[in-house]
Amino acid sequence: MGGIASRGQLRMSFLRWALVIVPLVVLLGYLSGMLAGSTGESRWYAALAKPSFQPPSALFGIVWPILYALMGLALAMVLHARGSRWRGVAIVLFAAQLIVNLTWSPLFFGMHQVTAALWWILLMVALAAATALLFWRIRPLAALLLAPYLAWLVFAAALTFQIDRLNPEAETLVPGANSYQI
Repeated sequence: MGGIASRGQLRMSFLRWALVIVPLVVLLGYLSGMLAGSTGESRWYAALAKPSFQPPSALFGIVWPILYALMGLALAMVLHARGSRWRGVAIVLFAAQLIVNLTWSPLFFGMHQVTAALWWILLMVALAAATALLFWRIRPLAALLLAPYLAWLVFAAALTFQIDRLNPEAETLVPGANSYQI
């Protein structure tokens, strides 16, 4: 059988990609946050001065899994788009922005590097925007699935900027678990 795949076969191929990629992206996001201690219960984070538009910490635990699931679906759509000229570059760019995303929480919550995290999130916004543009060339719906992620990143960048501005000495605010003061 050397014919073109049926619609049902194509749908099943996409579902296989989605069943692997979506949980993987959500799990990676969860692990990054948990390993970095970004639960909102951190003594350091609680001690930071926060802007007036800071949402409740519980909201982050609701929003991020949804965003990671949408990102996974978008990636599955692009992975499924065999034969697309931009597919390889788009996958590499997605991976790069995901790595930057997954390292933001350890940088901010784990190492308390607020200024570095601000620059890092700006890099993340740029990479995510470039990814969305390439996804648009391959599957416009995949790019639209990244739109809430981009909007949240811009909001998170504004939060990070304000936290950095309000806490110029954030990295020394509360000693970490492994530091000693004599």
